[in-house]
Amino acid sequence: KGGLGSASAVTPDGVKVAAIVAVNAVGSVTVGNGPWFWAAPFEVNGEFGGRGLPDKFTDDMLRMRIKGGPAANARENTTIGAVVTDAVLTKPQAKRLAMIAHTGFARAIYPVHAPTDGDVLFAAATGEKPIDPLVGLTELGTVAANVVARAIARGVYSAAALPFPGAQPSWKDRFG
Repeated sequence: KGGLGSASAVTPDGVKVAAIVAVNAVGSVTVGNGPWFWAAPFEVNGEFGGRGLPDKFTDDMLRMRIKGGPAANARENTTIGAVVTDAVLTKPQAKRLAMIAHTGFARAIYPVHAPTDGDVLFAAATGEKPIDPLVGLTELGTVAANVVARAIARGVYSAAALPFPGAQPSWKDRFG
């Protein structure tokens, strides 16, 4: 079950970055059929259950699991979001930030970018804090990717099942 999640962080240089993501991916955000989130290494203060990763990965845990199986279609799946920072960014730098931050999708969804997904991430900047155009932007993108991964896991962790028979159960319904 997907959901809407957000997360934020501050770079070591004091630049703020936040993400909001609507998660309805065809891939899975949890390892196998268990309660562990792929984004676990980036979790802050148990924000999505604090379960970490399993002690050992089995072949079954690494098997592809897609929502809808062979009947999955592109009209029913996507993960879409925005990452916002208080950094001063040019339009090309904002595009680069979105590209780097998009890595968060791969840190949180397995598999990601399937043909039946419409994944997209936008970036915006308020233009308050100057950053170094190379190292500063790279650091901002690194933190943003972690924030995006956290927002995806938080969205699934906090989602509620739809109120009709046969609806997909939420993470909390399954692992609570």
